[in-house]
Amino acid sequence: MSSALNRSVSSTPSPHSMPPLVNGGAVGGLGQGVAGVLGSRHLLRDAPPSSPLQIFVRAKKKINDIYQEVEEYVGEALLFLEGSNQGGKLLALTEEMDAVKGHSAKVAGIKEVLARDHMKVAFFGRTSNGKSTVINAMMGDKILPSGIGHTTNCFLQVEGVEGNEPYLTTEGSTEKQSIKGIGQLAHALCNNRLGDSTLVRIHWPKSRCPLLRDDVVLVDSPGIDVSESLDDWIDKHCLDADVFVLVANSESTLMNTEKNFFHKVSARLSKPNIFILQNRWDMAASEPEFLNEVRKQHMERTTAFLVDELKVVGSGQAGQRIFFVSAKEALHQRLGEAKGVPVNSAGLPEGFTSRYFEFQDFERKFEECISKTAVITKFDQHTRRGKTIVSEVGHCVGGVMERAADLRAERLRLRDDLWARLDHTERELHDLTSQMKEKICSIVEDVERRVSNALNEEIRRLSVLVDEFSEPFHPDPLVLTVYKRSLHTHVEAGLGSNLRARLSSALALNIESSQQEMTNRMLSLLGSEKREMAATLLPRREPFEVLYRLNCENLCADFQEDIEFKFSLGLVALVQRLMGKASSRILNSRHKDQVPRSVPMTPLTPSNEPAFPTAQDDWSIISRFAVAAVGSQGTMGLALALGLLFKTVGWRLLVLTGGMYGCLYAYERLTWTNKARERTFKKQYVGHATRKLRLIVDLTSHNCSHQVQQELSGTFARLCRLVDESTSEMQRNVRTLEREAGQLEEAAAAAKKLRNKSHYLASELEVFQQTYLATEE
Repeated sequence: MSSALNRSVSSTPSPHSMPPLVNGGAVGGLGQGVAGVLGSRHLLRDAPPSSPLQIFVRAKKKINDIYQEVEEYVGEALLFLEGSNQGGKLLALTEEMDAVKGHSAKVAGIKEVLARDHMKVAFFGRTSNGKSTVINAMMGDKILPSGIGHTTNCFLQVEGVEGNEPYLTTEGSTEKQSIKGIGQLAHALCNNRLGDSTLVRIHWPKSRCPLLRDDVVLVDSPGIDVSESLDDWIDKHCLDADVFVLVANSESTLMNTEKNFFHKVSARLSKPNIFILQNRWDMAASEPEFLNEVRKQHMERTTAFLVDELKVVGSGQAGQRIFFVSAKEALHQRLGEAKGVPVNSAGLPEGFTSRYFEFQDFERKFEECISKTAVITKFDQHTRRGKTIVSEVGHCVGGVMERAADLRAERLRLRDDLWARLDHTERELHDLTSQMKEKICSIVEDVERRVSNALNEEIRRLSVLVDEFSEPFHPDPLVLTVYKRSLHTHVEAGLGSNLRARLSSALALNIESSQQEMTNRMLSLLGSEKREMAATLLPRREPFEVLYRLNCENLCADFQEDIEFKFSLGLVALVQRLMGKASSRILNSRHKDQVPRSVPMTPLTPSNEPAFPTAQDDWSIISRFAVAAVGSQGTMGLALALGLLFKTVGWRLLVLTGGMYGCLYAYERLTWTNKARERTFKKQYVGHATRKLRLIVDLTSHNCSHQVQQELSGTFARLCRLVDESTSEMQRNVRTLEREAGQLEEAAAAAKKLRNKSHYLASELEVFQQTYLATEE
């Protein structure tokens, strides 16, 4: 700040180093002195880039640019925080959201204040001390009402405006009024004057006043000795002032009224910047013999007031805050310059050059002070608040970045765990599938063997089962048909019941234990929640039971009973008995090739298909042919046999043999009752059913084993489906975790970018502070 000011300070020598022009001394150099002073003033007024006020202008532009970036940054951070909470991520805390929203409102308010900020200087003094004249002289035009007596009745604020036409506005209104109305509104001698605390803004074109181009605002006030509303004045118009100018009357000393006012100001503000102008110093030229003594007296008293009473400056700096000027002379001179009137050195009052030069020196020191002070008072607090805002917003997005990084690491860890679990599940499922297939095959073979053995055993005991059939027997064909149908049902039910009694418990226990084993091993591959769900889905409502439906009615449908009487020692019976043994041996050796594949065993085997007729053996055909031959020639054979026996053994033995044979025949004929017919029928049925059942032993055992295989395979398939659903879900979860990890990585990168931007803005504010706000110790 000091270096910036030093580069802007004019190289014009101090007026205190110039000899005073008294009694016409150095009149010969008056023209040259005035020309030099005017040339210096012309340089100051027409070269604004070298003015110290430009420091404030540059600082204001810089701080506004920085706050524009801060506003954009806070907006970006707020959008980022709101977006980071979408999709259920909840990365930003509610406190952080509220804090950033609050900072957004603060930044908007600060920007609005910065846009209005300007360098404000307030002029105070007693009535008719020349406050308005000083302002008019500094502006180079007669703008404010001035003159003898109490002329300014309210506060007048002069500020620059773009355009070429000046206008004024009153407090509480935006209506533009003609500048000519200032005399009616602010002059104390007019009847339509405003209150002494009212503010009237005078908007003066910047092109007509270089001072206003640099955002300087000049405030004129009523005399502090004519109003008791000093506290209200201070509260309304003084608290934001950067510099106070006390316009005193050099014809008298400082009054208590003036001192009391600035004591009040000093109590409200910490070390206010105060300049004291001893105005009307041109009146001292009439008494040149007392000029230096009066000047010294004023310097001592005003220095004591600033240093000892107000304690706003040190004794070494007080001389830079006290000036002896004539505002009226400076105003006349500048009005003449504006009109292009040449300087007439002969007509200048005595000591004018020194007073005019000191007025210029006041303006130079005033510009240095107000620029330095305004930059600090207007921008220092905003700079600090800006640092705090970007730091806190950076801390918020930094917290989001850390949480996003932690959540991303957690998601990646969960993904790796899921990958490992998925790989383990697939390997275990592959091994378990191979083992369960082998176990199911082993169980199926065992079931097939057990069913085959049990069915063969029941076939061997078929006669017992048939004998247990107790329905009444009658040889009538119609009754016999019903009897056979009932016998089929009895045999089928009995065989099924006996097989279930032999096998069901053992098979059920074996199957249940196998199912429990595969269930436990498969469920171990699932998670706890899937395991609980599977526990409710897998158990059967009823225990598994093998079906042994033999369908004896279709199997023995070709059974033809023979219950006609046949003498056991008859020639036909003997031939059939001899021929039947040979044919039976051949049939038993070939029965495996004659299995009727369409005979049903279980519900899985069709039961309504016609059975193929059993093929007859060649020996059976020969036997029938022989019996038929004997029967057709029985009478002739019997006659020949009897004749041969009669000649060989005699008639007695023949009669005895014939009698015995006849008795045997009569016995058998008499004992051939309905019960005998039933026994013969059942014996024939047992033989026929045994042959038929032996043909389907392998098929029945295979069908039962197939049922067991279907049950175990179905259970294993349901378990595999659960495991497949679990692995599919794990794969979906892996993809979800990878997507979330990618989103969190993007969020962390965006948060890091915003955090780095907060560091950049903080460094920008630090550079601004070092450039414009740092003060030399």
